[in-house]
Amino acid sequence: MPMPELPIETDRLLLRNFQKSDLDAVMSYHALPDVQRYLDWKARDKVEVQAALDTMIQEHRMHRPGDAISLAVVRKSDNALIGQVSLRWTDATAGQAELRFIVGPTYRRQGYAREAARAMLDLGFDKLSMHRIFARCAARNEASAKMLRDLGMRLEAHYREHAMFQGEWDEELHFALLDREWLRGSKVKELRRHMVA
Repeated sequence: MPMPELPIETDRLLLRNFQKSDLDAVMSYHALPDVQRYLDWKARDKVEVQAALDTMIQEHRMHRPGDAISLAVVRKSDNALIGQVSLRWTDATAGQAELRFIVGPTYRRQGYAREAARAMLDLGFDKLSMHRIFARCAARNEASAKMLRDLGMRLEAHYREHAMFQGEWDEELHFALLDREWLRGSKVKELRRHMVA
């Protein structure tokens, strides 16, 4: 699989490899119960965040299914690390990957997660030639579900009370997008941009 050119630059963000010096910034959101309640791990202490960061530092290329590209989401205006985004290769035969993202609470509702996720979909479809990219989110995480729909992803499944998580029944939404759907959506956006100009 080709190595992506990093960092990836968007209008307001820089998506770059994680560095050891990112520990405090990653800790600032990994340790928050408000963040972890929508993820599959509990709030982490500093030792656990360090281990997670060490793993993410190594996740910058894909050789086989199970490998991931995990990138720090950095706001260009002030160089603040505001979250993370990743693409995990899940199936070589079917050309599938999973999109995951986290944005710290301070930076939510400003379109940063959407901007970072869009860049990762571009990477997955345009550079890594994935056929299908999917994303999961908690059913109660309405903001993430809306964002995934806005990106053109379709709801494929709603798992009701499928697992116990921290003493509560968990409900999970599964969204997905095919390469041809992403390409078609990109062409429509490009056409509209030219019509406005």
